[in-house]
Amino acid sequence: MISFIGKYYHNLDQKGRVIMPASLREVLTNKYSSGKLYLTNAPFDKALHLYPLEEWLKLEEKIRGLPKSDESVMYFLRRVIASAIPCELDKQGRILIPYEHRQDAGINSAVVIVGQIERIEIWDKATWDSITDPTKVDIKRIQDALAKYGL
Repeated sequence: MISFIGKYYHNLDQKGRVIMPASLREVLTNKYSSGKLYLTNAPFDKALHLYPLEEWLKLEEKIRGLPKSDESVMYFLRRVIASAIPCELDKQGRILIPYEHRQDAGINSAVVIVGQIERIEIWDKATWDSITDPTKVDIKRIQDALAKYGL
C-alpha cells in the first residue's frame, strides 16, 4: 500500500489513545521517513486530520503563499493551523488524541479511522455513520458532480 486508504473501527482507551491500524502504520513507515505527525481539526467537518510531517509541510507551503487578509484563509488558519499539534505513534502504535481535540471533533469512545490518500481522518463513529449514509445525501447531485471529474 502506498497511500492511506481504508476504513477502520476502533475505540479510544481511557487516556484518549487510539491504535493506528497496521496497514496505515505500514504506509507511515514505508513512505514517510520522519515518523512525525500533525493532528489538527478538519476545516469544515467535526473530525480530525492526521498528517505525516512531509504532507504537513506541503500544506504549510501552500498556506504561506496565500493572502492572510482573505477571510477564507483567516478561517483556515484559525480552525486548522491553530489547532495543529505535533505527535508520534507510541511503541504500541497508538496516538494520543488530546481532550480539546476530542471535544472539537465530538469524539467520544468509538471512532472510525479513514485513509484519505495523503492524510488520515479520525471521526466519531456516530458522526461518520450520519455523513456517509447514502439515504441522507443527494445522490444524483453527487453523481453528476463526480462525473465531471471522471469518477
